[in-house]
Formats: sequence, C-alpha cells, structure tokens
Amino acid sequence: MIDFQRTNPSQNDFIDLVRELDADLKIRDGDDHSFYDQFNKIQNLKYCLVAYEHKVAVGCGAIKPFDAQTMEVKRMFVLPDYRGKGIAAKVLKELEIWAKELDFSACVLETGVKQPEAIALYKKCGYQITDSYGQYMGIDNSICFNKNL
Repeated sequence: MIDFQRTNPSQNDFIDLVRELDADLKIRDGDDHSFYDQFNKIQNLKYCLVAYEHKVAVGCGAIKPFDAQTMEVKRMFVLPDYRGKGIAAKVLKELEIWAKELDFSACVLETGVKQPEAIALYKKCGYQITDSYGQYMGIDNSICFNKNL
C-alpha cells in the first residue's frame, strides 16, 4: 500500500528523493542538464508530495502555480527498485487531486525526450502533448504536456 505525505521542500525525504532524481537527470540530460536544472530548484515549490511504501520514501512529486487556473507538475520521481508498480501514476493522481482542492482546473508539465518512461506515464495518465511553454519554447529536447482536471 502506498501512503502519501503532503509536505514542503524542506522535508528530508523529499530532499533525498530529489537528490536521486537530479543524479539521474544529470546522466540523461548530459550537456543540457545545467539548462534544465535552473528551473527545478525546490525552494521555489510550496506543494510537495512524498510517497511511502511500508514507511519507506519511494517517490515524490510537486506542483506549483503556473497561472490562475493551471498548476505545473514538477520533480516527479520513483526510486529505481520501486518502478513498475504504478507508484508514479499514483503520485501524479494525488498531485492532481491536490491541484483541484486548491481550485486549479488544469496541469502542465515538461519532460525530456531522453525520459521515455516519463513520456509513457504522462500519456497513460491522460496528458496530451502541447506546444512548449515558457522557458521550454524552442528547446528540442523538451516535450510539454497538459491535462484538464
């Protein structure tokens, strides 16, 4: 069973999971990592989520306001040993529930072309590829998604 804790960016389990995420992205993104990294500072987040399986922190995600109606999904990650169990989809669903509770009606997100697992997850969860937004406009390695809640 997966339990969730809504938290903030100073929570230790969230910090540890994001550290693992950043190490993975540094390898996947290669030379592009510093560009993406500047947009992923956790101190800019307010709504953070940690997923626990048997009290072990196994995954995380966050949302932040993008505009008056839309939240941006950030920092999605599941530890490698826990992948393939549907945890990421559960984290994403919990973030969507939280966004609706906060009166937002849509979510957007960006992921990289070198993250096929993430792309498959977002498509499976009903996200549609959309035009790149903000800092990701014109970036060939970015794929942006949106979903109405």
